[in-house]
Amino acid sequence: DYDDFVVRIVQLMQDIPSGINDKVLMNSIPELDTKGRATCINKLLATGKIDLFKAPEGLLYKLKAPSNAINIRGDQEEKVVFKIIETSGNKGIWLRDIRAQSGLLQQQLNKVLKSLEAKKLVKSVKSVNANKKKVYMLYDLEPDNSVTGGTWYSDQDFESEFVEILNQQCHRFLLHREEKASANKSGGPLAVRNGSLVKVSEIASYISELGISKVTLRHEDIDAIMKTLIYDGKAERMSGDGGEAMYRAVKSLVDTPGLVKSPCGVCPVIKDCGERGVITPATCQYLQEWLDF
Repeated sequence: DYDDFVVRIVQLMQDIPSGINDKVLMNSIPELDTKGRATCINKLLATGKIDLFKAPEGLLYKLKAPSNAINIRGDQEEKVVFKIIETSGNKGIWLRDIRAQSGLLQQQLNKVLKSLEAKKLVKSVKSVNANKKKVYMLYDLEPDNSVTGGTWYSDQDFESEFVEILNQQCHRFLLHREEKASANKSGGPLAVRNGSLVKVSEIASYISELGISKVTLRHEDIDAIMKTLIYDGKAERMSGDGGEAMYRAVKSLVDTPGLVKSPCGVCPVIKDCGERGVITPATCQYLQEWLDF
């Protein structure tokens, strides 16, 4: 009988909500052998209490979060649709996918979604991945950057002017640091190079003090801008103490190729772009506008 071990494993998962692997189980419950662990895990999987994930270190076991679908007021159709949307997380789910998974007719689904939106249980969010299309997610979730485009988008429009201003100001800050380091005559070339290195946090503070951004820029946003400077041949990235990313201004030996100036250089969803799927170069309106220009 492994019931006591099952209870202990559940308690362990509650203490470590990010998930546990077999190594954690072995160290936490050493008296439970391999066969016993497998029996307990299979029992939890069969009862739907845990989820199984693949991780670099092996299989990962997580306690399944209870669905809020059973707590909502409404008919069975609303509960089914709510649960489908709930599982999509903050990336949302397309209308056609909800229809396919729920088996509801379009008219029925529209009625259900309208009711859930009126109760402020779900919301629709315009996606930058497809013009005039929306995804649905739970009402209290903050949409993922792959949906909104993040800092560089406003109402589905790419803020190219904002990106260009940030690009210029970040470069100016690097040049100023380089000039300051070069003015110090006490050190050699190595000292000048090290003195011209700038941390991402320093750049973020400088941009914040300028007051040119209406939103708070994360370090990831500054990193994205610095990458455009690297692609333009205006900056280089180096590793500081502890592997921290640092940047310094450099002089480009050749003119910047035109491709570097394309929208792809600062696109926040480029990792999701490919030959097939929702995001493709062939359907990208920003790339087409750039090519037409």
